[in-house]
Amino acid sequence: MKTKYIDLIEQTYDFPQEEFQLEDNKLQFHGIDLYGLIEQYGTPLKFTYLPKISENIQRAKQWFASAMKKQQYKGKYHYCYCTKSSHFEHVLNEALKNDIHIETSSAFDINIVEHLKNSGKITKDTYVICNGFKRDQYIKNISRLINNGHKNCIPIIDNYEEIDLLSEDIDGNFKIGIRIASEEEPKFEFYTSRLGIGYKNIVPFYNQSIKTNPKVELKMLHFFINTGIRDTAYYWNELLKCLKVYINLKKVCPTLDSLNIGGGFPIKNSLAFEYDYEYMVDEIIHQISQACEEAGVDVPHIFTEFGSFTVGESGGTIYEVLYQKQQNDREKWNMINSSFITTMPDSWAISKRFITLAINRWNDEYERVLLGGLTCDSDDYYNSEQHMNAIYMPKYRKDKPLYIGFFNTGAYQETIGGFGGLQHCLIPHPKHVLINRDENGELQSSVFAEQQTADQFLSILGYQGKKTTNTLIDTKELPVPSNN
Repeated sequence: MKTKYIDLIEQTYDFPQEEFQLEDNKLQFHGIDLYGLIEQYGTPLKFTYLPKISENIQRAKQWFASAMKKQQYKGKYHYCYCTKSSHFEHVLNEALKNDIHIETSSAFDINIVEHLKNSGKITKDTYVICNGFKRDQYIKNISRLINNGHKNCIPIIDNYEEIDLLSEDIDGNFKIGIRIASEEEPKFEFYTSRLGIGYKNIVPFYNQSIKTNPKVELKMLHFFINTGIRDTAYYWNELLKCLKVYINLKKVCPTLDSLNIGGGFPIKNSLAFEYDYEYMVDEIIHQISQACEEAGVDVPHIFTEFGSFTVGESGGTIYEVLYQKQQNDREKWNMINSSFITTMPDSWAISKRFITLAINRWNDEYERVLLGGLTCDSDDYYNSEQHMNAIYMPKYRKDKPLYIGFFNTGAYQETIGGFGGLQHCLIPHPKHVLINRDENGELQSSVFAEQQTADQFLSILGYQGKKTTNTLIDTKELPVPSNN
């Protein structure tokens, strides 16, 4: 009878896989000895395998290059990285090795762009696509970047007032894009995205506010839906509606030459994950080509904005099972030495799934368990109630430590979790390690950030160190409200 953990995995999935291998009864990830990593750095532990970032960028570039060559597509392809997925310097440095462009979403993003430009990581030829609702500081920062000569900065207009605000601050002519307010899936809580301008309003908006503005050159139409690029009737329907808008706009706006189809390539969240990236890219290029040919307009240059796809599969998180609690006759709780809420906030906030595997003891018998975090919050758990599959792990033994890994956690988790700041129940953020390969392909690791300390928390909370001085309003000077 096959009752070992390795039997369960091999019977359930096609295993081993490209990134997951076994050696000496222990799991390896992209050739990384995870158990050795634990012995060197301890747990809980976060790590980023930087080469995976470049690998995914090059894969996507190849898919688009092949599809365009096959269909004799005359436009160009531009890969943009969404900085909001992970703003860390080591991520941007790795991504920018691959001749890509940048998509921003808030004011401070522009400061990062300026730093990268000053250090020679990007040039004047790098496109900076500025998304998001723009007010005050974001407008000023975008304008500063353009005024300093970065003409390939393209603010994507999200509402009717942004053109006037930008025109006031930008000295010369500048390029813009318009974001389409796409319709949401029928099951969504509202009908239309809060971002962008409605399908029917875009051409009238161009005629009224852009065509007559001598400073503004419309270059791009931006399209994005929350569910991402998936082979569904909903996605193809929205794409076709977007293409109709592009064609109608192109007929009255000769300067329009680019279509930004946003992002949303999924990443692997299960060993049973299946997604035909090449087919999807080929079909997208085909749909754009066909629609433009039928309408008699030139095909656009294609921009994509891949965030999670760029960085998500580079990350992993490792915990140790501290103890097992048998709460009733059915539920066994494996308590980890950290918190899901603080280290993987997407797992409880939006019920996101990650690949979950034991690091060691693959030849031991397995059992069904629930995984619990250390906080006092009832939502600090990861199990089949939130996810499609039950959690099975090697049987808990007090005398044999068990380590478990969550993989492809590289996007959003640090920024949403508040990296370096306060954590729920003051559970410290884990040590973070960067893993790379040298010129000979040998693995190298270094500590990016140590685990948070009590002193760091106390300083943030104001118990020690220099406190911020707040200017108080003298209530005696406030006007007395009238009774009228």
